[in-house]
Amino acid sequence: MVQALHQSTITSLPLLGRGKVRDMYAVGDDKLLIVATDRISAFDVILDDPVPGKGEVLTRLTDFWLEKLAHIIPNHSTGIDPTEVVAPEERDQVVGRAVVVKRLKPILVECVARGYLIGSGWNDYRATGSVCGIALPAGLQQASKLPEPIFTPAAKAEFGLHDENVDFDYVVEQVGPELAAQLRDVTLRLYTEAAEYAAGKGIIIADTKFEFGLDDAGQLHLMDEVLTPDSSRFWPADSYAEGISPPSFDKQFVRDWLETQDWDKTPPAPRLPADVIEKTAAKYREALERLTA
Repeated sequence: MVQALHQSTITSLPLLGRGKVRDMYAVGDDKLLIVATDRISAFDVILDDPVPGKGEVLTRLTDFWLEKLAHIIPNHSTGIDPTEVVAPEERDQVVGRAVVVKRLKPILVECVARGYLIGSGWNDYRATGSVCGIALPAGLQQASKLPEPIFTPAAKAEFGLHDENVDFDYVVEQVGPELAAQLRDVTLRLYTEAAEYAAGKGIIIADTKFEFGLDDAGQLHLMDEVLTPDSSRFWPADSYAEGISPPSFDKQFVRDWLETQDWDKTPPAPRLPADVIEKTAAKYREALERLTA
């Protein structure tokens, strides 16, 4: 069985911080080492039980998409082997699950593209008939395909809090009209191209979120994870139906199990049963195998 990595312990580089899944270290002044652990979060709470192999799946999928979508926008990749920037005894922590990337100035807006009505978008639609200020046709159901993909940004919350859906005007206020328009257009182009590719592999990408940063010259770059089961909803096309939360290749499986528990969505989360961990790991692997085959 694959050994799970809940937290990296690299001491040869300065630790900059730990996110829900990724640990970040400084490589000089202009690069970062990002280690994708096997931690899993749900409802913005990090669970105590890691999912073995998950970090490697996330890293391989992100690398795959960055290469496939590189013609649309530059990205954070450097091509440097992560084993070359850590001490020899730390290499087993980075093989297959870490990347060395450019150090960019992050744009503090979650750039979300939605092609289907699910999750917080479905909740917003039921309450207001719109999502992030975009009016939608009446009569849509849970998991309905939208007439066209929409840009539905979110304000990045403090660690441990929930990101908040916002409208396009919020993005304009944060970054200015020109960059806001570029973020929207690039987000929708990335999503549309990826969704068309995935459809050919029998996978619906219902929604996804992208993160962007600026280099020293002010050029926009795609960064962080890209089109993974953690940042996207992947549905098998052959079991998709409107009116339900479709089965998925992502951590929706964990979310759905947690929804059956008596839990108020604050730490600590319930411990995951072994079969939920194993099935979730299998979902992640299947997504990787289908998309990259």
